[in-house]
Amino acid sequence: MNLPQVQTAAPVRRGGFVGDFFLGVGCLLRGLGTYARSPRLMLLGLIPAFLSFMVLAGALVAMIFFVDDAARFMTPWAEGWAGGIRDTLRFVVTIAIAGVWVILSFLLFTALTLVIGQPFYEAISKRVEDSLGGVADDIDVSFWRSLPRTVGESLRLLLLTAFSGIAIFAIGLIPVAGQIIAPILAATLGGWVLALELTSVPFERRGKRFRERRALLRSRRTMALGFGMATFLCFLIPLGAVLVMPAAVAGATVMSRRLFGLPVEVVR
Repeated sequence: MNLPQVQTAAPVRRGGFVGDFFLGVGCLLRGLGTYARSPRLMLLGLIPAFLSFMVLAGALVAMIFFVDDAARFMTPWAEGWAGGIRDTLRFVVTIAIAGVWVILSFLLFTALTLVIGQPFYEAISKRVEDSLGGVADDIDVSFWRSLPRTVGESLRLLLLTAFSGIAIFAIGLIPVAGQIIAPILAATLGGWVLALELTSVPFERRGKRFRERRALLRSRRTMALGFGMATFLCFLIPLGAVLVMPAAVAGATVMSRRLFGLPVEVVR
């Protein structure tokens, strides 16, 4: 039996650290431009993003309600300290917990939204691919067949993020320097994880699995971070995650074509 042929990565041109970073940012901007080219399809993509947002908004309210208790639970040894020092420490711990929660929330939001809205985001990604020349011998994987693998990959990324978040949490406890370094590390980690998650749709179309996706993104890590960190910052804006999610899928498709050495100019 002959298996379908999928495109393999072609040699890619590197534009230097700064050039690659802004090339990644430009991929997200290209994705945002899809709102003008396919407004109806992009607006449909807002529906699963909004549903995921409502679920995680409830979890955020719970986190805010219990975060002080969590900070006290994690610092029992500070009970005998002077009030000002103890309160300052617990405030820093609270900020660190909130930072880790933000990263995990973005990952959960992205994973949940991609699962709920798989038909919408597949359609958005395919529309972008077709406008740029299409994909030779693309593979049509059904939702139910790809669901277990998608959930498994998301859980793997969640564990990676959780362990990395603990390290960032510890760094955030360092006075002054920790409050500067921790947010930068958080944005970097969040950006990398978002790049891994959002490129799953165009990679699945080519029959590429998580390991291949991660390896190819590592080959252009700076571009992936430019795209992911720009998306991460957009997600920080109130309702930004909902509005940007369809554009992020479109932008991830453009970036994936760059990774595979394919044309990214619109076919007239």
